[in-house]
Amino acid sequence: MSAKGNGWFIALAVCAGLWLVQNGSENVTPPVPSAAEAFAAGPGHHTDAAADPLPPSPPLRLRIPEIRVDAPVTGLGLDSEGSLEVPPAADRNLVGWYRDGTPPGAKGTAIVAGHVDNAKGPSVFYNLGALKKGHRIEVTRRDGLTAVFTIDAIEVYEAAAFPDKKVYGPSGRAELRVITCGGGFTQQTGYMGNVVAFAHLIGVRPPPA
Repeated sequence: MSAKGNGWFIALAVCAGLWLVQNGSENVTPPVPSAAEAFAAGPGHHTDAAADPLPPSPPLRLRIPEIRVDAPVTGLGLDSEGSLEVPPAADRNLVGWYRDGTPPGAKGTAIVAGHVDNAKGPSVFYNLGALKKGHRIEVTRRDGLTAVFTIDAIEVYEAAAFPDKKVYGPSGRAELRVITCGGGFTQQTGYMGNVVAFAHLIGVRPPPA
């Protein structure tokens, strides 16, 4: 997978901080994950128990009840420089999935990303940094199944220290990464890094009867 590290950051950074910059809002920034939600703080309120991976099927919708996210998912490819494309900035409630990677719920590491804001205000993952270990992420797939993930950690990284292998590396179980811009903000540079939620599959819901 070539959309790694700086490629992902560059792709997300083009949409970062537009609302904050035009309103001079350095003091009104997205939530930043606390140290208690990092891997180094210990297990917290999550479980290592995992559900068996599902057959691959594209995602259609992603929900995170604790931060009131309920958004459609669009597939993203790579641009001419090998960076991940971004969802259309005009749609504040849209999640992007790297369509040439692992589908959420299948074996491996699935990658989704979304804007933190646009010129009109907060976007789909503005509150990603407010999540905690044990919170749930639900992904409805084209096959009708809903993959249910539990969050293992929420971490924030400076752009220059983004841990490619940790975030994008392969996994023997079904895992999910949710990425947006964050890590502090200045009028001069915009967002200075990325917020990443790490999660793994713990259950599956069948289609409604």
